[in-house]
Amino acid sequence: MIARLMIVLALVPGLLALSGERPTLRPMTATAIVDKMLDRNPGLTSYRARVHVTTRMLSFPFLSPTLDGTSYYKRPSKFVVVFDRVPVYATGFSKIFNNVGDPGSWSKENTVSYAGTRTWSGRQVYLLTIAPRKYSDILAYAHAIVDPATWELVKMTWHYRDGGTISMRQWYRRENGYDVLSEQSAEINFRVRASSRATYGSYQMNVPISNSVFVGAK
Repeated sequence: MIARLMIVLALVPGLLALSGERPTLRPMTATAIVDKMLDRNPGLTSYRARVHVTTRMLSFPFLSPTLDGTSYYKRPSKFVVVFDRVPVYATGFSKIFNNVGDPGSWSKENTVSYAGTRTWSGRQVYLLTIAPRKYSDILAYAHAIVDPATWELVKMTWHYRDGGTISMRQWYRRENGYDVLSEQSAEINFRVRASSRATYGSYQMNVPISNSVFVGAK
């Protein structure tokens, strides 16, 4: 009987693999997850890249603004998208791309906490909750989905107190040995209904960037 039991136990991992079950991700602190995200590109100190954004409003006034700008990053925690020209009615759209920001800056004005794991797009991912340190009568909290296979931020959803949401999905590509943003899409159901998509051009990496670019730009 003991011998049979040992055989069954030895076969369990293989049986689980054949059945398609995946091992559960081990719990991690929010700090550890953010550190992993920041370590994705250890040799990347700065970049700039052109960004093209198309937006389609699904509610009044049914406009379709197009925005062009430049995305800037400077280690450790400086990130901004500066648009060339933003119509007044599109100001809110431009802020969405800055609100994703750099994970290293999340904790400056927010409390970042571990919210467990979930299955997303057929794989297990980590979930973080990002909530304003000071009470906001507009934003309640945001959820960030992090893929442990790459430590990329693949989706972020903002939840507003009036029930509205904004969700942003992100795709990446390898360029010059670094893992960089390639595309973003946003679904907006907050005050207006709209969808938006951003594409990133070629990156200029490890180039000098003045700190003045980040001052008052968001």
